[in-house]
Amino acid sequence: MMDGQGFSTEQQNYLKGFMAGVEARRGSLAPSPEGTAPPDALRAAQDRTLAEGRTLVPQEEMKRERHPLDRWDEIAARAEKGSFPKPLEDFAGRYHGLFFVGPAQDAFMCRLRIPGGILSAHQAREVAAIAEECGGGYVDVTTRANLQIRLIPADKAAEVVMRLGEIGLLPRGTGADNIRNITASPTVGIDPLEWVDTRPVVRALHHHILSSRDLFGLPRKFNISIDGGGAVAVLEETNDIALSVVRVPSGELRFRLGLGGITGHKDLARPSDIAVLPGEVVRLCDAILRVFLAHGDRTDRKKARLKYLLDKWGHDRFLSEVEALLGSPLPRFDRFETPPPKDRSAHLGAHPQKERLHWLGVVVPAGRLSADQLRGLAALAPELRLTVWQNVILPHVADVATARGALRALNLTDEANALRAGLVACTGSAGCKFAAADTKGDGQRIAAFLEERISLDAPLNIHLTGCPNSCAQHFIADIGLLGAKVERGEDTLPGYDIHLGGGTAQDAAIGRLIRPKVAAEEVAPLLLNLLRRFLAEREPGEPFQAFCARHDDAALDGMLG
Repeated sequence: MMDGQGFSTEQQNYLKGFMAGVEARRGSLAPSPEGTAPPDALRAAQDRTLAEGRTLVPQEEMKRERHPLDRWDEIAARAEKGSFPKPLEDFAGRYHGLFFVGPAQDAFMCRLRIPGGILSAHQAREVAAIAEECGGGYVDVTTRANLQIRLIPADKAAEVVMRLGEIGLLPRGTGADNIRNITASPTVGIDPLEWVDTRPVVRALHHHILSSRDLFGLPRKFNISIDGGGAVAVLEETNDIALSVVRVPSGELRFRLGLGGITGHKDLARPSDIAVLPGEVVRLCDAILRVFLAHGDRTDRKKARLKYLLDKWGHDRFLSEVEALLGSPLPRFDRFETPPPKDRSAHLGAHPQKERLHWLGVVVPAGRLSADQLRGLAALAPELRLTVWQNVILPHVADVATARGALRALNLTDEANALRAGLVACTGSAGCKFAAADTKGDGQRIAAFLEERISLDAPLNIHLTGCPNSCAQHFIADIGLLGAKVERGEDTLPGYDIHLGGGTAQDAAIGRLIRPKVAAEEVAPLLLNLLRRFLAEREPGEPFQAFCARHDDAALDGMLG
């Protein structure tokens, strides 16, 4: 179908991607727009630290010597030689989306940037081809509604980045000290419960970030999420900037600001009394980022996240600095109306959307899809919606029965029991040097063990994360498993710390450590003991999180057996 300019949709997609690929080859970004911080905002922040008599960490020294965005020539040269980077070179490569994951795998991983988790069918097909031709033939869905390509050999690293750029998915800033993939409501535009279509806001913010070179100079990584209402939770409370749609007393729909979410450090974003219009989101986020850029810690990587600047200053002072940068007070309100509660099962199965169609939430086992499966999904819908629950939503489905048949042919399904529906796992020791356990494999084994022995009537979230970086966000799960090394005599075994009682959305809470250092093979039987006690002793209709909340740590530990 041709538009008024004479180009088909496919041709337009190609041309957009081509220009993005040109940008990838340039290896730099245009200067920041007039009125924003100067291009040397990073150096100014470093100079401030040095003037205080403090020492920059090696990553900051490397950025000071030559900005990572300007090191594309180094990445291309290593690819020509077929060599992998040294640690600081690897850090710089992450600004272009490339992660060397040795010694777990003698290969690169490439993390994409898919704003709002919406991937066109055209892009999905090309990602599948890249994964086959330059990687391990599969992709992983992440907890930021994103994709990763793994098992990329050294000589294919630059090619992967360029090919992604050519389809409009340039992976710039997807690792290291940058703003990560923006997450948002995956059923945007199709959900009858939705209050605001977040796509224009996400699009504007995404391009503002990519076009503002100085925003690639943060002290550490930064997460932003925007929830426009609707059935599926997007875990905005786990982000540095959490924007949630509300209705203010005048009847306007605005985004309420929360700050400082970082679940790996046991903190959820603290909601404020500030709420801005959709058209004001980019300006607000930009100001917050620039205050963090200027004043975040550059001497201690463990204290370089936004949470620690908020802890040091307090939220009031931080917001005062943001207002000073904006040049005007932020709009504040004394009460808000919020959307209906989230549906914990809405990311899976068939659900009615607008216009008499359905969305179909597809189970992605352990968050991994083969290239053939990704291509097959792209044939079923004009776009794919990725979720923070590591699954895929197919929108605009007219014939659910036919779509389900096509899923079966791909060895996929939209149906899952309460255990499988809430299973989330990071890459684990099979692909990450930091992980203490095989989270993807253990998650599948635990689910298989439990589902043969017990049946639950409501979703239960089990999150397995391999290290304290908490990519699978174990602290907000009903049952959170954190990888740990377990001493057994002279042996060291992979295992987990067991956390219980976390929650998300309207039930957001940080789980409690109940039993540390349990060998991986012992986890499933202990969880079976606990869940049997839960079913036998819960109040009518009581969810698992509430059951945990009314028992102390010792009682829950006893239920594990």
